[in-house]
Amino acid sequence: MIQSLRGMNDIMSPDNKRFEYFLSVATKIAKRYNFEYFEAPLLEETALFKRGVGESSDIVGKEMYQFIDKGKNDVCLRPEGTAGVVRSFIQNKLDRKGGTHRFFYHGSMFRYERPQKGRLRQFHQFGCESFGVDSVYEDASVIMMVADILKELGIGYKLQLNSLGDSNCMPQYRESLITFVTKHEDSICEDCKRRLSTNPIRVLDCKNTSCQNIYVDAPKLINNLCDACESDFEKLKTILSKNDIDFEVDTHLVRGLDYYSKTAFEFVSDDIGSQSAIAGGGRYDKLVEFLDGRATPAVGFAIGIERLLELIKMPEDTRDGYYFGALDEVALETLISLAQKMRQKHRVVIEYKAKNLKKHLNAADKENVTFCAIIGENELNESKIWVKDLLNKEESSINFIDV
Repeated sequence: MIQSLRGMNDIMSPDNKRFEYFLSVATKIAKRYNFEYFEAPLLEETALFKRGVGESSDIVGKEMYQFIDKGKNDVCLRPEGTAGVVRSFIQNKLDRKGGTHRFFYHGSMFRYERPQKGRLRQFHQFGCESFGVDSVYEDASVIMMVADILKELGIGYKLQLNSLGDSNCMPQYRESLITFVTKHEDSICEDCKRRLSTNPIRVLDCKNTSCQNIYVDAPKLINNLCDACESDFEKLKTILSKNDIDFEVDTHLVRGLDYYSKTAFEFVSDDIGSQSAIAGGGRYDKLVEFLDGRATPAVGFAIGIERLLELIKMPEDTRDGYYFGALDEVALETLISLAQKMRQKHRVVIEYKAKNLKKHLNAADKENVTFCAIIGENELNESKIWVKDLLNKEESSINFIDV
């Protein structure tokens, strides 16, 4: 028997209803914030992610589904969404057009890592990317969007914030961090030794407990921000506080990708085990320029959908739609024609086998419909259909022409 690949799961009942509900809520709220739908290919040139995500990241270093295709092209399945949106932004010359551009997207991402709860090799993300707004108010806006989505889904969270500085304050901090980590180089893990030579700030993202114990005493970037970055970060905290968004500052929060600067944030939950991050993002003002576009300020986020499914509080399952059934085989053709008309506006369930009334009513109840519509020999002769409202238990007969 052929089975699905490890870490690549089917989405089916009961998760499919939660999945659809999440997308409907997230899409609705993204549109309220004036974001429009975008979709990028699943397959991109590997160079896009090596340059965009960063050689020092675990995604590029360990996790990409990378291969050479039949045209000898080095390609990979997308491991995250932002780089593809930026590639399209530049390719379609929106960086030259100027102005503000806001996009939301959802779809499959791929990372080759050990599958575990909430972390699969093929997983799904919902994300938003905003281009052209150099304002901390936009940072606050995308954070509040995530908060709105989680609130409507009934999911509790903690918001963690940090500032990663910019090209004015990062170089000096980078040197002080390298000096500190180098003193402990014999005690840190191999990943941290590699990061020390590629992107030192990412050592702070290490999940190794012994490394984290060392980094408790590391210099804090938040204490080394330039005046502009410090002013923006204070403003961000003020905006969130005034809009009732609780947060805590995490000085070790650097996110797992190389392209962030200034604002970085994560929404975390204690209800999903050790992999507690359910959403995250930040500002990446240099990424468009780094991928050969014109310098463009940008900020965005992504939500891991699978991590949320068990946490989503679904609305009560209300009755909806019609069940059509026949008491006699001779009535089936007429039944189907009437049901087809009803399908133009309503959800319709059709039973193709003739059954007695009690069995039809039981089946209609299991389908959670509002109305059960039945045709028997008598109804057929009178050109009428018998209908029962399963909510208030009222019964009536309706002329075919009125269906």
